Parts: sequence; structure tokens; C-alpha cells
Amino acid sequence: MFDQTHNLAATAARKKDSLGCLSNQLHKDLELEAGDFTFYRKCRRQENISEVATPASDRGFLIGVSLEAGHRRRIMTGNRSTLHSFEKDSVYIRNFEDDYRADLHGAFDFVLMEFSRAFVLNTSYERNGSTISGFCAEPGHKDAIFGHLAQVLALALDQQSEASPLFIEQLGVTIGTHLIDRYGGTQAHVSKQSRRLSSLHEARAKDMLLAKTNGNVSLEEIASACNLSRSYFIRAFRETTHRTPHQWLLEQRIERAREMLRQSDASLSEIAIACGFSDQSHFTRTFSQLVGVPPGTWRRGVN
Repeated sequence: MFDQTHNLAATAARKKDSLGCLSNQLHKDLELEAGDFTFYRKCRRQENISEVATPASDRGFLIGVSLEAGHRRRIMTGNRSTLHSFEKDSVYIRNFEDDYRADLHGAFDFVLMEFSRAFVLNTSYERNGSTISGFCAEPGHKDAIFGHLAQVLALALDQQSEASPLFIEQLGVTIGTHLIDRYGGTQAHVSKQSRRLSSLHEARAKDMLLAKTNGNVSLEEIASACNLSRSYFIRAFRETTHRTPHQWLLEQRIERAREMLRQSDASLSEIAIACGFSDQSHFTRTFSQLVGVPPGTWRRGVN
């Protein structure tokens, strides 16, 4: 009985997550799924050495961005190994078609983004008229753009209850597009011609964005209704409105909130829910950022 209990405890202690890390060693372990994307935050404060390993699969691709300096990892490929150092904004890319094994040295804090193979193939074809089978990037290479996007994603993972699904999906498309353009083997040749939505498609997209108060409509759903791919739709919407879909929707919510503040005695918490914000705190922060003053102050100024 003792041996069985001991073995179960040892197995639990060695339990690995979906990326091959020892779960019990992680100080922070966050995950968020969004269609073609899965986002992770993996943080370890211990200064020990551990192994990460995953067998080959058809999951797609993974990019990791280091949020702080000091991490090293020795990556094993066949009978050879290479040691890589990671500074803040350093990047590594994994193709899940390949076996992966590495020794992790010291503490680390990574934001990671997993992309389905279908997303990569479809987006790369749209960007440059050809498909890619992998990415070229030396582990530990610094990328300031990915570093900036990783900081935004880290905040979204820490505050998932306040993160708009539309914003998360849009962020995934942005990260995936940069991954393909920068590391897809050849630079994408994107047409410089105007990519504006037709009047019909613009009206349809705006109606769908506004129809769901909580913002749970997906970009894929809107793009399909306009007979466009998701990444093309985002670029066309931005060129047409000079706003991303998420920015445009936030501005519409704030405008609706202004009308309610002017014309009703509803409380700030009631207005927040009516306008699609998760709570009063989220509403106040967004209103202050876009308008320049908190909603209570603004209401007193117009009444």
C-alpha cells in the first residue's frame, strides 16, 4: 500500500503540461483558448534545471516570447545539442511536427502562442500566394514587436475576465501575421492597393459587432458573412474606418454610455452592464482612457 501511494505521489510530482513542462514547478500557469489560437503564460521562479519534452504531433506551431532576462535552455536535436540564452523579448519557435527536447536552466517567464496548422497555411497563402511548412528563427533571437505584443497578451491572460473575446482573437491574428511575415522563410509581398470594405459589407460588419452587447461575436463569423478571410477583413475594416474592429466597438459603447449618462439617472454599474462592459471598474477605466475623465466626473460636467 505504501509503495502504491508513493508511486502515485511521484507520478503527480512529475506530471507535465501540454507543452512538456513540469506543472508542479510553475509559479504561474495560465491558458486561454480562442479558436485557432491557444495562449499561455508559463513562469518559474526556481533556479534549478528541468527537462521539457513533447513527441511529434499535428498541433501546429508554437512561439514563445521571454518577458525577462536570465533564462537559458539546451535544445537537443538528434545527437547534438545547442545552448541558447534568452534576454527580454527573446523568441523561440517550435514546429509540433518535430520531437522537442530541451533542458531548462534557471527561472523563466514566457508568454506562448500556439497556432493551428490550418491558420498558418491559410494566412501565409493569403499574404504571399504560397504556403509555408515552417519558420526560420534562431532560438533566443530578440524581436521588439513580439516583445510589445507579449506584454499586452500577458495583461490579457492575467485579467481574462475583462478581456474581450474580439480583442483576443484580433491579437492572435496580429501575432500570427507578424510570425508569418517575419519568419516564414520569405518576406510576404502584400498588395499595396486599397482594401476597403464595400458599403454593404461595412454596414453588415458594424451591425454584427453591435448586435452582441457582450462582444462575443467572432471575427471569423463576421468575415464569413462578408465572404472575406479573417485577416483580410481586419485590414479592410481598419482601412475603411481607421479603427480596428475592437477599437470601433469600444468607441460605440462609450458613445452609448455618454447618452445614458446625459439622459438617465442609471448608476454607473447599470450603465456599465448595459453597454457591454464586464463591470463598473472596467467601464470606468475604458471611459477614462478614451474620454480623458471618469464617467462620474463627465456626467457632473454636462448636467
